[in-house]
Amino acid sequence: MKQTIIHERCGICEEEKEKGIHLYKLFICCECERNMIHTEPREEKYHYYLEKLKNMNQPKLYS
Repeated sequence: MKQTIIHERCGICEEEKEKGIHLYKLFICCECERNMIHTEPREEKYHYYLEKLKNMNQPKLYS
């Protein structure tokens, strides 16, 4: 039997990824999750992640 691999678009890096987590309505790939966890609040990237996480409540748009 052929196994189907599902890819989802990461809400942070906006790339199609196979593995990650769902945080409410937002899919976050493993790589972005790892980067977010290791980002300090004083880093510039921290504010980028905050802005992206604000999209968590937005409905998914399919193209």
